[in-house]
Amino acid sequence: MPRPSRLAPLLALLLGCLALPAGAETQPFRVVNGTGVDAKELNAVRTPRGAQNDWGNNLLDPSRPLTPGGGFRVRPAEAAGCRFDLRLVLADGRESVLRDQDICAAREVELSAAARPAAPLPVPVRPPPQVEQQRPNAQTRRVSTGTGFLVAADRVMTNHHVVDGCDRIVLRTPDGRWLGAVPPARVDEKLDLALLAVPGIPGPVLPFRSGPAVRRGEGVIVYGFPLAGILSDAVLTRGDINALAGLSDNRSQFQVSAPVQPGNSGGPMLDMQGNVVGVVVSKLNAQRIAQATGDIPQNINFAVKGEAALSFLQRAGLEPRVAQSAGPERSPADIGEAVARSTLFIRCEK
Repeated sequence: MPRPSRLAPLLALLLGCLALPAGAETQPFRVVNGTGVDAKELNAVRTPRGAQNDWGNNLLDPSRPLTPGGGFRVRPAEAAGCRFDLRLVLADGRESVLRDQDICAAREVELSAAARPAAPLPVPVRPPPQVEQQRPNAQTRRVSTGTGFLVAADRVMTNHHVVDGCDRIVLRTPDGRWLGAVPPARVDEKLDLALLAVPGIPGPVLPFRSGPAVRRGEGVIVYGFPLAGILSDAVLTRGDINALAGLSDNRSQFQVSAPVQPGNSGGPMLDMQGNVVGVVVSKLNAQRIAQATGDIPQNINFAVKGEAALSFLQRAGLEPRVAQSAGPERSPADIGEAVARSTLFIRCEK
């Protein structure tokens, strides 16, 4: 009969020392801010974080930053394991990161080294939707043009008079393709607005201003495609809100000084934060006014108020994007670059 090994009791003792106590993986551990700077965000995600490299939710109360030397108790979820990636996002924009920490072996982890986060990877460019193009018909005898802009997925807002009486409506997208509108259009003749369904449009949706209320004197940007056949590119113009009512005290319109021409109709009018505050609709007929008064009016143009356009879209069953206009103003060049991705040239064939 073999003799019992003298190492067996010692091995059992060592194994017993190395074994984790029951429930160790779910016991809380403490993260200490050793960076010397307030931390506004704490993330604790088990290792590895997965294909999306997601840091998960912020564990801190946004109103209570983790001060230098302060600690925060983290309680792991069931079955989370012992190994965690930890991150503090500091008030100055830097990050402090520790990866693959064994929180079962060390119940207090201090994060101290901090650096600027790496630049994000570029967002992949999605190919345009595979929708058959519908190019302009060169044989059409009667053609008019206008402007529209994206207000929801595959939905374009413009003026009713731009699309009224058209046998065929085609739109040139920001990426240079021609797509067709699918009838019928949703229209409001009184407001002079129309909503077109155009499958396959790329580009972001423009947000409407939700507040504060628009005031006289505010600067605005108009973007569109005036004088097709004479001007070959989109045109950006600047102006101001001159009056809070349109012609004959029309309370659904603004009077604006931003220059517009035939072809601007239906285009977006934006505030200096880049939010839609109106839809270009018309200009004063200077020749007729001059005949009636002997004076030539200058830069008297009109736009449907953004709140009226927003209400029209909501009645059509859409939930447009809205945004508060707060903070510093953007440059006209920056606004122009943003709106160009969402604005379309409209060709009406009759």
